[in-house]
Amino acid sequence: MVRKYGKAVNENASRLRYDASRLPMKAAREQAAPQVAQAFAPDGPLSRHIAGYRHRAQQVEMASAIFEAIQRNRVLVAEAGTGTGKTFAYLVPALLSGGKVILSTGTKTLQDQLYGRDLPEVRNALRSGASAALLKGRANYVCLYRVARAASEARLASRAEAEQLRRIGQFARLSATGDRAELAGVPEDASVWSYATSTRDNCLGQECPDYRECFVMRARKNALAADIVVVNHHLFFADVMLRDEGIAELLPACNTVIFDEAHQLPDTARMFFGETVSSAQLIELARDVRLELRAAGGASPELDRLALRVDKAARDLRLAAGEEPARRAWREVVAQRVFAEALHALDAALGALSAPLAAQAERSEGLEACARRGAELAERLARLGTAQEPNTVRWVEVFAHAVQLHLTPLSSAELFTRQRESMPRAWIFTSATLAVGEDFNHFTRELGLDDADARRWESPFDYPNQALFYAPRGLPADPNDPAYTAAVIDAAWPVLRASGGRAFLLFTSLRALRRAHEFIAERIAREGVDYPLLVQGTGSRSELLERFRTLGNAVLLGSQSFWEGVDVRGEALTLVVIDKLPFAPPDDPVLAARIDAMRAAGGNPFTGIQLPHAVLQLKQGAGRLIRDEADRGVLMLCDPRVFSKPYGRAVRASLPPMRLTRELDEARKFLGALGLTNPDPRASTTEHPW
Repeated sequence: MVRKYGKAVNENASRLRYDASRLPMKAAREQAAPQVAQAFAPDGPLSRHIAGYRHRAQQVEMASAIFEAIQRNRVLVAEAGTGTGKTFAYLVPALLSGGKVILSTGTKTLQDQLYGRDLPEVRNALRSGASAALLKGRANYVCLYRVARAASEARLASRAEAEQLRRIGQFARLSATGDRAELAGVPEDASVWSYATSTRDNCLGQECPDYRECFVMRARKNALAADIVVVNHHLFFADVMLRDEGIAELLPACNTVIFDEAHQLPDTARMFFGETVSSAQLIELARDVRLELRAAGGASPELDRLALRVDKAARDLRLAAGEEPARRAWREVVAQRVFAEALHALDAALGALSAPLAAQAERSEGLEACARRGAELAERLARLGTAQEPNTVRWVEVFAHAVQLHLTPLSSAELFTRQRESMPRAWIFTSATLAVGEDFNHFTRELGLDDADARRWESPFDYPNQALFYAPRGLPADPNDPAYTAAVIDAAWPVLRASGGRAFLLFTSLRALRRAHEFIAERIAREGVDYPLLVQGTGSRSELLERFRTLGNAVLLGSQSFWEGVDVRGEALTLVVIDKLPFAPPDDPVLAARIDAMRAAGGNPFTGIQLPHAVLQLKQGAGRLIRDEADRGVLMLCDPRVFSKPYGRAVRASLPPMRLTRELDEARKFLGALGLTNPDPRASTTEHPW
């Protein structure tokens, strides 16, 4: 790839790359090896320029495989155990390959970390002139038009919201990016953000008076010019499927797509290959209609009334869905008269708004956009109400303040394969959890990756000496027993005392988490121990993790949010307790439909869907324990089925190679030998297990 003055010349990138796909496999590997090996060598650029860098054979092998796949336009599925250093293992070949690369991560947090820390470190170490850009979904950028409109027309709920909107407006005038993550003064979940950001539905596009200064357009232009573009999975799929102007424009020019945290892709793809209507979208439409009417020179009493009717119908639909957040089958929800009536009322309200709103559309670009949104939402709602498409499932998801109606394909394989085959390029999928044992079939089948090469690399950590796998005896044989959670806490308590707190307790349901919180709080009070108790839902995940690290001896109770993407190193986390195998609830509407479809096709849904999902989720939870070469600790899995059921052997084999015990005294002895401060005095400190 030709570079000039540190800036990549992209126009001829595909022509200038050497075409390794025409070389024999051995020749391609030999050409890849020197470049990659030199970068990772003990005296190489990474070692010289990155503090704490350590040479790992697994990392070099993985990077070489990725480099080879990029050069040959191949599909590679790569599982890398914790500590392999997979981020550097794909960044180095991405930078050395000399083409345009899209990097997609699982979350916006990881996206920011990759763009703000990891990529600059590797790029500087390699002295690469590759340019980089960060691209997020439009709702992550302040919309200049909507901020100005809200400041002059919005009727905010409180003075606090008005002050937050003022801060956002000030930030928009000073910021170079408009990325809301850079504004710490307004909480990420503040409701006022809906006034200050745009969506695909309400964006005015080129008709917007602030189009030239638009932060979203600026980010997209930067991405089109860059060699490395960092996105997240939600943006990738949403943008490709909706044919918006971001990823859909980037893909034809790129040589490589790399997905980190790729285990999340099947669920993400299914969601975006389907259709959704939410009460929040409809409430926002009704609000925007009224705002745009006032901005266009005066309200229309009839249209104002019709917009309020849509607002009320959307809120009534949420109330009709029930109080508890849940995922429910469509037929189950619409069988309830109150929900069916609320859905009919919403459809009627949206229909009544459409014609009068279309008649007002010529008054302003904003009203024209509202009319288009209203028509699209009405069509989508009608399709959801009558859909009988094969291989799809209709379902309803209830949140605290909203309800979503979904039409979801049972498999994303065919649709995703079509996207991949649209233009030849390398596709790299990497994560710490893609295989069940040595078997990748579950993941590759989900995404239609029949042509993929699949490889895995074990963690370089010394698990037999760094960690102990404790599976206690005496728990109820059936994890659905009402007494099961109390038994888990009884079994975990002496281990918690031995570790002096310093624990994650991970639960497969919020109900179990709430019960466990009651039991542990009572134990702490009764025995007078000083273990700060942190519970999911009492603060944001980042806040709870920061407190956990700072306190040093806390006990954190978490459900799904803490099973993955959480990195706590050192003594602060010495014990991870998992209540039971994380089988997805069989009444989940999407899972239930997939199970029925596989059974109808003659397959075994337990071995084909449920067990692989549980094993991969368990691997994620277990991966929270050892995050560094110096970490030590105990993984406690309470589910007796890992020994009583035939599939238990496969579950155990998928975990890192830790030494196994079923004896409490051995677990306490292991923790006692760590030399922790303020442990249970009954834990021995006389033996060192490694």
